[in-house]
Amino acid sequence: MKIAQAVERHLQYHRVNSKKNTVKTCEFVLCRFSETFADLELEEVGQEEILDFLIKLTNGNRQSTKRNRYSTLSSFYNFTINTASPELTNHCTTPIIKKIFRRATCIQWKIIDKETTDEIIFRTMNTRNRIIMELMARGGMRIGEVLKLTPNDIENRKLITQEPKSGRAGEVVFIPRKLLLRLNDYVKDRKLNATEMIFQIFYVAAWAMVKKAGEMVGVKLRPHAHASHAGSNR
Repeated sequence: MKIAQAVERHLQYHRVNSKKNTVKTCEFVLCRFSETFADLELEEVGQEEILDFLIKLTNGNRQSTKRNRYSTLSSFYNFTINTASPELTNHCTTPIIKKIFRRATCIQWKIIDKETTDEIIFRTMNTRNRIIMELMARGGMRIGEVLKLTPNDIENRKLITQEPKSGRAGEVVFIPRKLLLRLNDYVKDRKLNATEMIFQIFYVAAWAMVKKAGEMVGVKLRPHAHASHAGSNR
């Protein structure tokens, strides 16, 4: 089977059955795989060619990204073997390639207790920053999800997050009534349009704000995780 044909079959399957983020990853890896080997048959691509392709594709990336792209290519081979070419060899499973693209070491997050979380929030005097911190702590939202919020996303005591990390079109977040009132007042005071971003700052600025808030109480916060996750210096 031609590589281009096998790739298209695999992508069609994911476009029908998989989430948006999975499809994007598969397209990124497999379209480049197809371009690299053009009209070759699958059987003509050996271990060395696959290793060379993966190394070039993942050059400069973190180990977790390397592993993700390796897994995508390996899954493509397994899918093709199971559905069309049982005699095909999955060279991604050879020891040397598996070792190079092994799973990244997991980070063990420390959980901030409620008292420390409350202290961080109460000591954040800027209204915008405090609401952002509360949405992360009380609603379990990631900083990227908070920054994408618009007035249209506020529905009674729930928020609709756009393009969450799960890959779904949107997810529902329930927040306390007092926080909802503060959020609505913030929107009204600034006379924001329904589709405007509520918090008009860049990720880097939000990251610095969260980091500074944690430093006030001797805690190292990581804003790309939930607000309750951190490494503590106490």
